[in-house]
Order: sequence, then C-alpha cells, then structure tokens
Amino acid sequence: MERPDDRLASALRFATELVAWVATPWALAGYSRPLAVLSVVLLIGLPTVFATPGDKASVIVAVPGPVTVALVLLQLVAAVVSAWFVLPAWAAVLVSLLAAATLVTEQPRRRRLWRLPLRADA
Repeated sequence: MERPDDRLASALRFATELVAWVATPWALAGYSRPLAVLSVVLLIGLPTVFATPGDKASVIVAVPGPVTVALVLLQLVAAVVSAWFVLPAWAAVLVSLLAAATLVTEQPRRRRLWRLPLRADA
C-alpha cells in the first residue's frame, strides 16, 4: 500500500509529541515526581517499542494499525490536557489548535493504519 506524502502531518505530529513530552511531566511533577518520570517513559517509550509494520521502518514489537492510532491519540490528548494545566491560556489554545491540525492532517495515515493488520512476516 503506497504511503501518501505526509511530511506536514509528520511535522505537526512531532510538534504535538514534543509538547506532550515536556508539558505532561511538568504538569505531573507537582503531584508526583515518579509519575512525571513514568509519563515520559510511557509517552516516548510506548511508540518507540510498539509500531505497525509498514508504517515505520524499524519495528521492535509489531502491533496492528489501530494500536498505533491509539498511541498517537494518547500523545495528542496528553499534549492538550497538560498544556491547559501548565501553560498560559494563549499557549494552551495554540497547542489545542496544533493538535486539531494534527488530527486533520493525519486522517490519511489513520485510515491506512486502521486497515493494516499485524503481518506475520514483520
């Protein structure tokens, strides 16, 4: 299955992931430092370890496409919710718009991932 040109979607997704990686532990640090560290491990580690063959060049643990979709949605939700806790309102609005733009531009990838089963040869 051919992949569409998704450079803009990838850039927006990465920017949103960066916000999640910074804002989520920052938001949690006031409550629990171990929870803040765990959030970084989960937000960075899960998508690194679990990937869908055909979507990523290097796959450590192969998962079906819907799992990758869920991991991306986790990142987006973490970025938006955390931004509203730790950033000024104007910045949280920008993060929310960034996440919305990511959702829109990621539609072709999401549709493709939703159809990608776990391949036995991966």
